[in-house]
Amino acid sequence: MSIDSLKSVYYSCFLSVVTYRIILWGNVSYSLQIVTLQKRIIRIMSGLRSRECCRNGFKNLKILPLQSQFIFYLLFVVNNIELYIIIAQSHDINMRCTFVIYQPHSNLTSYQKAAYYFGISLFNVLPLYIKMLAHNAKQFRWA
Repeated sequence: MSIDSLKSVYYSCFLSVVTYRIILWGNVSYSLQIVTLQKRIIRIMSGLRSRECCRNGFKNLKILPLQSQFIFYLLFVVNNIELYIIIAQSHDINMRCTFVIYQPHSNLTSYQKAAYYFGISLFNVLPLYIKMLAHNAKQFRWA
């Protein structure tokens, strides 16, 4: 099969399921198995052997690894910034944490690993100049 047809099978059969699960469940305990499966698929598509590094395979096929896709879904927070409470907007006082998103308390690990909750943690550790671009998702993506 050609690379284009292999990529279309990858996007339709594998990536659609993984994307759904990243958004809802986030970094679950069996994500290592998913990463291993993704590497196996990339090796098959690139024609690499089982022990070869597949980093160049990801680059040549222009496919993000699972860990990078999870960070990419930080854009979920940026695209839906109106769903979150920004601490500086909830107080009238000028505070040190000017652009920090309020993170609700949760005891459920599955909720804490989901994109909604974990995205807040990732967003809050970003530098301030990148956080200030959150109102413009296109600029934020390239920052």
